[in-house]
Amino acid sequence: MFDGFETRLVTGEGAEIFVRTRGTGAPLLLLHGYPQTGAMWAGIADALAQHFSVVVADLRGYGQSSAPASQGGVGYSKRVMAADMVAAMQALGHQRFNVAGHDRGARVAYRLALDSPERVDRLAVIDIVPTVAVWEAMDAKAAMKTYHWPFLAQPFPMPETLIAADPDAYLDHTIASWTASGTLDGFDPRALEAYRASFRQPARTHAACEDYRAGWAIDRLLDTADRSAGRRIQAPTLALWGSSGIPATGSSPLDIWREWCVDVEGGPIKGGHFLVEEAPAEALAALLAFFSR
Repeated sequence: MFDGFETRLVTGEGAEIFVRTRGTGAPLLLLHGYPQTGAMWAGIADALAQHFSVVVADLRGYGQSSAPASQGGVGYSKRVMAADMVAAMQALGHQRFNVAGHDRGARVAYRLALDSPERVDRLAVIDIVPTVAVWEAMDAKAAMKTYHWPFLAQPFPMPETLIAADPDAYLDHTIASWTASGTLDGFDPRALEAYRASFRQPARTHAACEDYRAGWAIDRLLDTADRSAGRRIQAPTLALWGSSGIPATGSSPLDIWREWCVDVEGGPIKGGHFLVEEAPAEALAALLAFFSR
């Protein structure tokens, strides 16, 4: 995967961030979700690098980035993780940039756009709505679909201990359960092995739980404060979601994002939660059209 990409570690805001880079043109930062790594972008990163200076990053605690110690989610708030990306992009020479994120990476991306609007030219969020909106809409149906939100946010060490019993089985089940087909058929076996290799490490399992603890204890409150203060994302925003994805079963994701963004467009793509891997051609076309303006 990622033939022709250069790899390096750059210093974030208290973490070492692993990045893959290639291409010329406007900088485009790609951020992965849970329970994945930057490997999720392998199928479309080369095509994007024909048009942009692509930076594929592993979030702190995931993949080959460092996993700082944390309790109660403090080290994995999206504000802290967004600051990592600002520092990493600056270290690579990019003061302003475009950013696309999927799942947890999209939460980092929109927090970055809220906290550092001077850094973000254009923003794409894939198969999410804002964190506070997820918690506020957590009815019985949503709880069954997104049970991992309250599960992973439970205090240490309960979720870590249960996942450690068979991390591969947990990861494979989790990913398959969020696809349109209910299988792993659409995934590159090399990417799946990268996800498993990361998830087998107790420090990274703990980091992922801290990511979700932050979602409950910190990120939800940051969203609430921004909404109360009337802060909105200033960068032009693209919201994509799977027709069978996680947010598709609730209120219209685009209607929700209109409450948070000055300028937002988008719509569904046929597939489940993992659009970049389930529908790569459609996801690529949408991202190219948006970021090329």
